[in-house]
Amino acid sequence: MNITALTKSNQDRWNNCHVPAEKGPAFEAVANRILKNKTIYQEIEKSTGVPWWFIGIVHYRESNLDLSTNLAQGDPWNKKSVHVPAGRGPFNSFQEAAVDALTNCPPYAAKNKDWSVGKALTMFEEYNGLGYANRGVPSPYVWAGTDQYSKGKYVADGVYDPDHVDTQLGCAGVLKFLGVFSGTQPKPKDNVSGPAAGVVAGGGFIVAMWEHIQAHPYLTASAAVAVAAVIWSVVHSIRNSNV
Repeated sequence: MNITALTKSNQDRWNNCHVPAEKGPAFEAVANRILKNKTIYQEIEKSTGVPWWFIGIVHYRESNLDLSTNLAQGDPWNKKSVHVPAGRGPFNSFQEAAVDALTNCPPYAAKNKDWSVGKALTMFEEYNGLGYANRGVPSPYVWAGTDQYSKGKYVADGVYDPDHVDTQLGCAGVLKFLGVFSGTQPKPKDNVSGPAAGVVAGGGFIVAMWEHIQAHPYLTASAAVAVAAVIWSVVHSIRNSNV
């Protein structure tokens, strides 16, 4: 697969990509969890030049943000890895293992100097392998959970099931909710404060509940807005406390 063509394709998908409303809270929760580890990822960025957000998103996809695992493949970093790339380690820390993964293992992310959104999405795809690109289908590793992906997954090495659905959220949607590129989804609550946070949160809930509000004409517009704002505030606070 031509990497230049794939980069353009990923940029085009990004430009047309939307996260369904029902998936938004899940993407936001993952983004907030990544932000909690941001300092750790920034330490690795200083050693490799790889952006902290790329490291965090790969960490989510490879091992659900478990700091006891190797960024390269999700194996424990304090033991020699058995999954591809095998034979790495043992290491003394998550950071040491991550530097090795980004520097010495394909796709050698530390060598990349282009961190535009199209190239970053391609690096994500290379991290998982180009089997999907070679088939001309969107990679669930990158696009799962967005409107750019519906089904199809490699369920084992070399075994592609066109009807299998990857339920783990993809890199692109998480990247949108981290808000590091312009034109993305609203940033997670951690990046919005004061009145702006209330407006963003309340507005999002009202949009999601609009059909319900329309079905109950006895609710005035002002009452609907007030109820939505209160309910959203409570739900949002509880969800963030459980992240």
